Amino acid sequence: MRILIAPDSFKECLSAAEVAAAMAEGVRAACPDAAVELCPMADGGEGTVSAMVAATGGEVRTCEVSGPLGEPVSARFGLLGESANAGGRFAVIEMAAASGLHLVPPGRRDPMRTTTYGTGELVRAALDAGATEVLVGIGGSATVDGGTGCAQALGVRFTTAAGEPCVCGLAGGGLASIEHIDRAGRDVRLGVARVRVACDVTNPLTGADGAAAVYGPQKGATPEMVQRLERGLAHLAGVIRRDLGVDVENLPGAGAAGGLGAGLVAFVGATLERGVEVVSEAVGLRNRLAGVDFCLTGEGRLDAQSLSGKTAVGVARLARAVGVPVLCIPGQAQAGVDHDRLFAAVRPLVAEGVTPADAMDRASELLALRARQAIARFTP
Repeated sequence: MRILIAPDSFKECLSAAEVAAAMAEGVRAACPDAAVELCPMADGGEGTVSAMVAATGGEVRTCEVSGPLGEPVSARFGLLGESANAGGRFAVIEMAAASGLHLVPPGRRDPMRTTTYGTGELVRAALDAGATEVLVGIGGSATVDGGTGCAQALGVRFTTAAGEPCVCGLAGGGLASIEHIDRAGRDVRLGVARVRVACDVTNPLTGADGAAAVYGPQKGATPEMVQRLERGLAHLAGVIRRDLGVDVENLPGAGAAGGLGAGLVAFVGATLERGVEVVSEAVGLRNRLAGVDFCLTGEGRLDAQSLSGKTAVGVARLARAVGVPVLCIPGQAQAGVDHDRLFAAVRPLVAEGVTPADAMDRASELLALRARQAIARFTP
């Protein structure tokens, strides 16, 4: 029997690689002769670098970049193993490593001042390492700068109505000062490298569902700041349309990470894609599923939002498309959500008297138990 284990991380608890290892322990207990392969997964958010590096035998590199407030931070990016590098090097970046909300103390959170400049430095570091394809996972940002800071780090020039360069490390509070955009000095390697954005939200750049209105308050914006950020993003979108001939304002996903989705499309020529689909392609999930008898997956919480493209559902859809039954072991499963068409079985950790606190404390042990129970149900 061949079994593939392809879970996401359990946030604030275990990495995807740790989840996969715990599941494998349970599978082997139930079926000692099984051939078990581990393929840690992610959907572009937290843990994407670790999961993809682990799944492909790649390497993690660290460099110093500018944090959200301009102070230096140590940030990681990944270079995938040879199996994922067809004709070039594939790098994976989490924007939160350089520009994440967790890097700003609660008392200093202010999207009028925070910038994605360090994310651009991470992209540049990946290009320096020889990357010809770069995946940027966007989520967990401290910023609402429309990706302008990131663009500056990659050589895009922003000027004021007076023709003066805008401040280096543009932030949300500086968007209204932008009058012209010039990509002539952009890093020439971006003309060759393919940049893909792993995005799991569909918010536009502006409006009631846009970057400022929906995500600004989470990043420290007051109601007055939200209005100023909204005006700044709308102004930026207009300058982008006029100077670059690109309309990003209502593009699904443009509002992700404070408008970084829009910025990467406009300034770098990136494409916005579902995170789990990009990760699945990069780690060769479809090929790994060939000839497999069962696939195990899981994530911290299986709920209605999972259907929008989270890891467990993404894995299940691909596996079922090639005829492989999928067993899901989430931390918790929302009651009333019908996942029967995707999963042959769902065995959450929080069940049979196990509380959420117990599940956090005993996650590895319970993952092994639930995996053993799930496999035992389908094997002699």
